[in-house]
This record gives sequence, C-alpha cells and structure tokens, in this order.
Amino acid sequence: MNLFDLKGKRALITGGTHGLGLAMAEGLAIAGAELVITGTTPSKMEEALAYYSSKGYKVSGYLFDVTDEKAASDNIALITKELGDIHILVNNAGIIKRELAITMPVSDFRKVIDVDLVGPFIMSQLVAKQMIERQEGKIINICSMMSELGRNSVSAYAAAKGGLKMLTRNLATEWAKYNIQVNGIGPGYFATTQTEPIRVDGHPFNEFIINRTPAARWGNPEDLAGTAVFLASRASDFVNGQIVYVDGGILATIGKPSNEN
Repeated sequence: MNLFDLKGKRALITGGTHGLGLAMAEGLAIAGAELVITGTTPSKMEEALAYYSSKGYKVSGYLFDVTDEKAASDNIALITKELGDIHILVNNAGIIKRELAITMPVSDFRKVIDVDLVGPFIMSQLVAKQMIERQEGKIINICSMMSELGRNSVSAYAAAKGGLKMLTRNLATEWAKYNIQVNGIGPGYFATTQTEPIRVDGHPFNEFIINRTPAARWGNPEDLAGTAVFLASRASDFVNGQIVYVDGGILATIGKPSNEN
C-alpha cells in the first residue's frame, strides 16, 4: 500500500472549496497529502477550510482566478515561498453554461473555454516549471463524459472538455521525459448539491440517469477519491496521457442496461 502513500506530498486542487473538488481533495488528504485549495469566493473558502481543519487535515487556501495569468503566477510563487513545492496539481475549477448553440452568446462560449481549458493550461504551465526542475510531478485534469459525448445545450462545455482531453495527452507527450505524469479523470453523473433538486423519484432526468447507468445509481463524490489518489501516487508512475472515466459504466454501453434482465 506504500504505492498509494502521499505523505510528504503537497497537492494543489483548484476549485477545491466544494463539490467534487472537495471530495477529491479529501481523498488525497486521507492518503497523507498536504492540501492547498484555490477558489474565488471568500465565504466558500472559509467554509471549506473550516471543514478540512475539523477533519484534522493540513490545509491552506488561496483566493484567485485561474484564468488570470498574473494572479495565478503570483499565487503559485507565494504558495511555493510560504509552503514549498507543489507535487500534485488537480485542475478541477470549471463552469458550465447551458444554452443552445444557435442562441448562445459568443462571450459566454469564450468564458467557458477560458475557465475550463485555458485555466488548466495556465496552471499546468506554471506548476510544471518547478516539476521539471525537480524531475517529478503529477498533474490531474478533471475532464468529463462531454470529453467524449455531445449533449443538448452544452456546446461550450463539451468543446472545452474535449480540448482538455487532448491538452492532457499533449502535455503528457511533452513532459513525460521529466518524470511528470499528466492524466485526467472523467466523472459521470454525481450526487452533489447542484444535482440534488433533480435526484428525486419521478423526475425524468433522475430516471434517465439511473436507467442509463449500468451501476443503476448516481455516483457518490467519494467514488472519485480512489482514482484521484491512484493518479497522484507512485502507483501511476508509468500511466501517462490517460483519461479514467468514473461513470458507473455509461460510456461502456448503449441503451438502458439497468432496465434489461
């Protein structure tokens, strides 16, 4: 089990103040990592730091926008000065704007691309510089099933997450020689506060997800923790440029398998 031990490692998780980011960060902390979380909302940061601290995890928080190159650069320098090197980067911060492509404002399309694709590039470039110098590092990009599939009203999100899949592969290609592993996680549909209103019996989308997923359930946030620990640890030292889909089997099949005998 020492292959999965993250003691002595410092993990930076963007958007680690809530939701799936918090769940993955907690998994890394349980494995022994020191946490550094970023966000843009002071109240969410305060709540997250209180939660992590109540669990006994070592954690620090920094407020900045990952799409702001100068702010990101300044904060990476500050984190390194105050805490030390970053060994693990999880590019989790992201947004989605649901709008049909025919009516979506170009400004909204650009905003999604900026946060979900350009932000991970900025953060990866900044952190990789110290990883290259150290000849060691792990970068985990949070992709999506929309990295593989289209869906109504999410053209910007799908474009960004499809691009993030290919960015993951290209960074792995360029940086593997420095002993840096760049991989991705593609979450399926998860039970979060955002999906809570539709996860009720009788709701059409709730029924659709349960019927469409071979596991016949929504994912629990903690279902992502093991994959995050694997990709952050020595256990994945020869895994590079891969996207691990944690989706209960949705991408593996067609139809409504949970309805079939």
